[in-house]
Amino acid sequence: MKLIKVAAACLNQTPFDWERNLGNIREAIRRARAEDVTVLCLPELCLTGYGCEDAFFSPGLQEEAFAALEALLPETRGMVVSFGLPLYYEKALYNAAALVVDGAIAGFVAKRFLAGDGIHYEPRWFKEWPMGEREEVERGDARFPLGDWLFDVDNVRIGFEICEDAWVANRPGADLALRGVDLILNPSASHFGFGKFAVRQRFVVEGSRAFGVGYLYANLLGNEAGRVIYDGGAIIASGGELVARGRRFGFADVELATAVIDVESNRREQARRGSHRPRHDADGGVVEVKFAWPARRPAAPTTIARTWEDGDHVKDEEFARAVSLGLWDYMRKSRSHGYVVSISGGADSAACAVLVATALELAVAELGLDGVKARLAYAPQLGVAQNVAELTQRLLLTAYQATENSGDITRTAAREVSKAVNAEFHLLDVDPLFKGYVGAIEQAIGRQLAWPGDDVALQNIQARVRSPSIWLFANLRNALLLTTSNRSEAAVGYATMDGDTSGGLAPIGGIDKTYLRAWLRWMESTGPDGLHAVPALSYINRQQPTAELRPPGEGQTDETDLMPYDVLEAVEDAAIRDKRLPLEVLQELEPRYPQYPQATLAAWVERFFKLWCRNQWKRERLAPSFHLDDKNLDPRSWCRFPILSGGYERELADMRAYVASGAERS
Repeated sequence: MKLIKVAAACLNQTPFDWERNLGNIREAIRRARAEDVTVLCLPELCLTGYGCEDAFFSPGLQEEAFAALEALLPETRGMVVSFGLPLYYEKALYNAAALVVDGAIAGFVAKRFLAGDGIHYEPRWFKEWPMGEREEVERGDARFPLGDWLFDVDNVRIGFEICEDAWVANRPGADLALRGVDLILNPSASHFGFGKFAVRQRFVVEGSRAFGVGYLYANLLGNEAGRVIYDGGAIIASGGELVARGRRFGFADVELATAVIDVESNRREQARRGSHRPRHDADGGVVEVKFAWPARRPAAPTTIARTWEDGDHVKDEEFARAVSLGLWDYMRKSRSHGYVVSISGGADSAACAVLVATALELAVAELGLDGVKARLAYAPQLGVAQNVAELTQRLLLTAYQATENSGDITRTAAREVSKAVNAEFHLLDVDPLFKGYVGAIEQAIGRQLAWPGDDVALQNIQARVRSPSIWLFANLRNALLLTTSNRSEAAVGYATMDGDTSGGLAPIGGIDKTYLRAWLRWMESTGPDGLHAVPALSYINRQQPTAELRPPGEGQTDETDLMPYDVLEAVEDAAIRDKRLPLEVLQELEPRYPQYPQATLAAWVERFFKLWCRNQWKRERLAPSFHLDDKNLDPRSWCRFPILSGGYERELADMRAYVASGAERS
């Protein structure tokens, strides 16, 4: 029996924040040693942080990363530890994992498959390492193996799949299995996406079964660099069984999952399989390393506890926890003194306020009030807070800014939701500002502005007069102003630039309106596991979404201005995510929405395409948003589109001709 205690660590790192990053790594090693762990897998590029962007090309950063690795070597005595770092070799930069054994570098493995799909730009900085190529890299007087190596650590073979390597069809693990691998380490920086964790867990467990190995998966944690949220969730599997699963969305900087792997049991399983065909010429790619494995006694199997991840509202929980963690990290890493929200009494701004409050509640629940204060020690106003309610009041400010077109329903909703989440709430009358601007322009142009001829101008100036005061609140509190726009609005430009788009961060910018409203109903009645619901959201949920910028008698609603939100989002999915042309979109909508006439659907499709093309400049200027799935429209991280284009004129003409021809719905 060959028993090895292993661990996978999830770390909350920050790009080239050397002190923080090394501190987290040291803490992970300390905890692993305290639990008698021998093999520890750390996340991808953990020494530098994953999101260094073009700074990866800095020779200074590369050297500092290697110096950090060398500084950590003495702390790995008696252990096997993997570290992630950028490594320069022969006029190319590689995303590498260093295997350190008993205080010495055994060698480096370079990533074979780079992530380059939208939010990831690894090919911009790194080169893929070819299968089967093995070199040596010089560092001072020392030479280390680099490339497609397997490490034989006193008769236990250790190999790597680095993040994306495990997501491809021809993953390196298959070749490693033929070469007799016993443990596969997967240092990852796998960003959060709805439902993505289940996929990760499947390929870890299935990899351990198919390759007959112990498999360690270590991920990053938190909002590392601004847009991307990492959910952690270390995974350890052996022989096709899940043996350990780490917590996701933790607010601590270090999360550790441990397990005991029976190496001999996995080897026997390989021997029993007729499909296993070992390569007996594999020793040429193996680095021999001396090491004394500690003797271990068998332990009781670990029980994988059920959590909210096994429940019926996984997406709702993931949304609440992912954005909450993102907001928490963004605040503390930017050293901001909280958040400010211009609360309109509608769904979007209410969601932003609730998410900030949820972030603080989750942080206090995990770290304790004193732990939160310690991490926010730069904000002295928190010192007197005695509970989470008082803490929230000092870190969240909301303001309702009324004009003559504002109604009692939204005013009440804004006040009651703000009260429910313990925000500092202010009611401002900005109607004099609105009328002052209108009067000044009327005097300048020599005529009165009136509805409906000046509709857009009069709506926009109302939104814009709210911007200076809410920015002033943010500046006075040294806080971050949140933009409240959602993805559905971004798609069609249904937002006022420098009005309701004002702010430095858009926490719900990647979420469609239909889902957001459903989530608010869930928050009203249920809420995240271990926390409480927010019944005051009933004031929001019983309304129809409205910009409330036209005179009250007109009954303005968002869906009247645009189209039903579910239709808008279906058009967006087909046109933007699936890249379908207008006629194809219409034909896809027809069987899904038989309740609407064909001409109506066609008009909505045309409206969408025209607004989409017309408003790319707005999307280029929107505040950074959290990336939550593959529907994000942020042009700087996912969905790029030309600011100037032909606007699908020919394609829209083809759709109009189709409708005019009287073609029947299928």
